[in-house]
Amino acid sequence: MSVTLLAARQARAVPALQAKGGIVVAGGTLAVADLNHGQGPGTLIIVDGLGLGRIEIKGRKVILGAMVTMAQIAHDRRLKFLHPVSQSIGGPAVRAMATIGGNLFAPAPYGDMAVALLALDAEVALHDGKALRKLPLENFLKQRGKYEKSLVVSVSFAMPEANSFRYVKAVRRKPVSASLVTIAAVLPRKAGKVKDARIAFGAMGPCALRARKSERALEGKALDASAIKEAADLAADGTAPADDAYATGWYRRQIAPIHLQRLLGA
Repeated sequence: MSVTLLAARQARAVPALQAKGGIVVAGGTLAVADLNHGQGPGTLIIVDGLGLGRIEIKGRKVILGAMVTMAQIAHDRRLKFLHPVSQSIGGPAVRAMATIGGNLFAPAPYGDMAVALLALDAEVALHDGKALRKLPLENFLKQRGKYEKSLVVSVSFAMPEANSFRYVKAVRRKPVSASLVTIAAVLPRKAGKVKDARIAFGAMGPCALRARKSERALEGKALDASAIKEAADLAADGTAPADDAYATGWYRRQIAPIHLQRLLGA
C-alpha cells in the first residue's frame, strides 16, 4: 500500500487536506497501526511544523498543544499530578510518540489521558479551516466523528487544587495493557465537604464519559464511607462498556464500582 505524506504549513490548511481524504498523523500510534493492517487512507498529513508541541502554564491555566507527548507530560514537574496518567499509557517508546491530540480520538479501551482531561473539565481548541473555535471536551468526545475533518490545536484546563486529583487504571497485564476500566476524579473540598466533584470513566462506553450520578452522590458531603459507597453503587449507571479481547462489558460493569470505591477512599 503506497502512502503519500503531506506537510501542513498552516493550521487552517489542514481541514482542506482532510476533506480530500487525508488524515493527520501526530505520533502515529493510531494511524500507522491502521496502515500496518492495510487500513486507513493513503495520505498522511504531517503537522510537526505548526508549533503544537508546547506546554504553557499561565497562573492556574494549563494549555497543552495537540502535539505534546505523554513523555513530555511525564517529565514536566509542574504537571506532577498527571504523571500517573501519562506513565500508564503504553511503554517508553509509545509515550515518546503518543500525543494529546491523538489520545482524544483513541477508541475504547484506549484514551486514558482523555479520561483525565474530562475529569479536569478541559476545553478543546480546534481549527475548522475558517476559524479557531473552542468547545468543552465532553461535547467534543460525544461528537468526535463530527470533528475528524478539523485540526485539534490544544487542550486547556485549570490546574486542580492540591491533592484533589485522583487516577486509577485497572489492567490485566502490567506495565502495559489496554484498560479494563480507567477512572479519574477531581474532588475539591470546601469546609471539609466535597464541592463540584468531577468523575470520569474510560472503557465504559465508546468514549470517556462523566459519572454524573456518582458526582451528585458526593456533592456537599464529607468523603466518608457512606458517601463513597453511595457513589460507588451508582458508578455503572448509564454506562455501556463493550466486549473486547481484554474484558466483557459485564465484567467492566462489575469492577467499576469496586475501583471507584478504592479510588475515593484512597
